[in-house]
Amino acid sequence: MSVLEAILIAIVEGLTEFLPVSSTGHMIITQELLGIQSTDFTKAFLVNIQLGAILSVVVLYWKKFFQSFQFYFKLMVAFVPAAIMGFLFSDQIDAALESPMTVGITLFIGGVIFLFIDKVIRERSLEEPNYRSAFVIGLFQCVAMIPGVSRSAATIIGGMTQGLKKKSAAEFSFFLAVPTMFGATVFKMKDTLEANPNFFNSENLKLLGIGNLVAFVVGILAIKTFVNLLTKFGFRPFGYYRIVLGALLIVLLLLGVELEIG
Repeated sequence: MSVLEAILIAIVEGLTEFLPVSSTGHMIITQELLGIQSTDFTKAFLVNIQLGAILSVVVLYWKKFFQSFQFYFKLMVAFVPAAIMGFLFSDQIDAALESPMTVGITLFIGGVIFLFIDKVIRERSLEEPNYRSAFVIGLFQCVAMIPGVSRSAATIIGGMTQGLKKKSAAEFSFFLAVPTMFGATVFKMKDTLEANPNFFNSENLKLLGIGNLVAFVVGILAIKTFVNLLTKFGFRPFGYYRIVLGALLIVLLLLGVELEIG
């Protein structure tokens, strides 16, 4: 992987991590379009640069992280379901990541759902989830382990089902990304280091550093933009985008275009 390729993938991660369009799906597609060979480093890079993106949440909402211990307890309650699922089904999740058709189908189906979700789930006015609501949001996050579903979409919709207004649901989704993505990164890096003890060489560290920095800067811009778009237009614009991208990916695969993922 070159420096330019690392920057391009990190831009995609920063833009899509907090949008309801599936950052994993977009990074996989970008990797294939750039012709980047799938290696242990590439797989670790795609996970590791999420740290840069989630750091943007901490910077933008730093006051929230010093507000109360109850805030952290709610995050942990929401984090537990995905942590358990990830631990029990890590092999199945990795296998699903190798299926481009899965990404295409879930992007398309998710897009169709987005066209109607604003009417199905009426926006209410709660600002904060309680512990029960936090757990339910955590259950919704488990659905995002299917490639192409989108973690942010699942958790925002989960928050809305619990009475949170869109902005509050989006912000809780951002907060929940911090322990979730951090845990996923630590777990992935542990496996990578066990398989390759010399992983942290100078070249790999340089690419990881650049990737995280770019994802951090772009993530700050994406968060601010997304909250405004979601509040003003709802999920529909993202639904159209997902439908077009998912349909295109499915058609290419049906036409025999080979996409080797994972």
